Amino acid sequence: MKQYRYKIFLVFSLILLSWSAYSQDERSQLPKVMQKSYFEVNIGSINYPFSAKEMEPGFDFVSVTVPHIAPRLVLFGYQFNKYLAAQITYMRPVLWVKYNYKVNNVSSTRTVWMNVAGLTIKPQIPIGPHFSIYGEGGLGIITRHGFNHAENMPVVKNANYATFLFGAGMKYLINDRWALQIMTAWSPANKKANQPYTTFIAPGFSYQLHPISESKRKIGAESGRIWPKQMVKVGFSSNVLGYGVNNFLSQGRIPVFWGGNAEVRFGSSLIYQRNLFHGRKIFALDWGFNMSVWQTNVLKEKFFSLSLFPVFRFNYLHLKKADFYFYYSVAGPAYISKTTLDNLLMGKHFTFHDTMGTGMFIGLKRRLVAEIKIAHFSNGNLFTHNDAVKIPLSIDFGYTF
Repeated sequence: MKQYRYKIFLVFSLILLSWSAYSQDERSQLPKVMQKSYFEVNIGSINYPFSAKEMEPGFDFVSVTVPHIAPRLVLFGYQFNKYLAAQITYMRPVLWVKYNYKVNNVSSTRTVWMNVAGLTIKPQIPIGPHFSIYGEGGLGIITRHGFNHAENMPVVKNANYATFLFGAGMKYLINDRWALQIMTAWSPANKKANQPYTTFIAPGFSYQLHPISESKRKIGAESGRIWPKQMVKVGFSSNVLGYGVNNFLSQGRIPVFWGGNAEVRFGSSLIYQRNLFHGRKIFALDWGFNMSVWQTNVLKEKFFSLSLFPVFRFNYLHLKKADFYFYYSVAGPAYISKTTLDNLLMGKHFTFHDTMGTGMFIGLKRRLVAEIKIAHFSNGNLFTHNDAVKIPLSIDFGYTF
């Protein structure tokens, strides 16, 4: 089972963030690479004219449904100057394309999954103090997960290839941070992969980051909060309590995390984490490195993983001897040692590591840390196979310095 993924290609921004950590002493200021960065959310209509042409011979086409509602996210954008930017994007429909077909007069219904990732250059021209127009062009990665009627009987084949990605838009600046826009994007058809063209048009908004002002930094410095600079943790994972938390947060009415078809029975981890930025009271941004060994639930297969990851941490309770926080880590580029687990296909060795949990810094100097979390490995449908890995409840203990 795959669900909506809003993560891909953050590996580039993560590496840049980790470099900046060593060159920046003032963690109350945004890392330099983020001071000109921006993020976008666009929700509109996607179209790719799937038809009987994409089906293999030997199957009777009945109908195809192409849902059009789709988001397109700029996961990381960098504004070089007022005329030029570059960005990493990810786009997919909310609902998958659905094929109805017949074999020997027996009806079947299956879905085709589509994702479009991009790495593009974005030239722009200001028109007055509030408006600007822009173009977009660069690399697109098309991933199509097709389906088989039976083993070795593909109906719509898988496809994964690089192509061109173009776009254009108009932006209205509300202030120096927020902007509204309408935009469009297009990628061409590919005859070799038997893939139709893709178009997208949508309204959306963008948020531009800026350096923190000295006055706000001073207020934060006088708040008396302690923000640990770095920590080392050991973690232990077990399915003794089952996968109820994972399933609730991935399959509930408002899913906020992801599951996976392959399930981990138990595992252990060694984690290093370093703070990049902290606000006055609530928000902190870290990066980390994780080395883990795991065993699967069904066939008891052992495998290991290595990952870099960002951490978005939100302090929700401050006490004299403890700080309690919620954290979310998404799109941590990772290596997984096996691509088949419990006879399920993970895709490639490259994948992404996600975690979500809560924890606390303990003591007057916040030297101890304890966390409880769930985790997940998935390539975000970057590759045609993505059965994903579900990590059950884990407990981490560590020391800050």
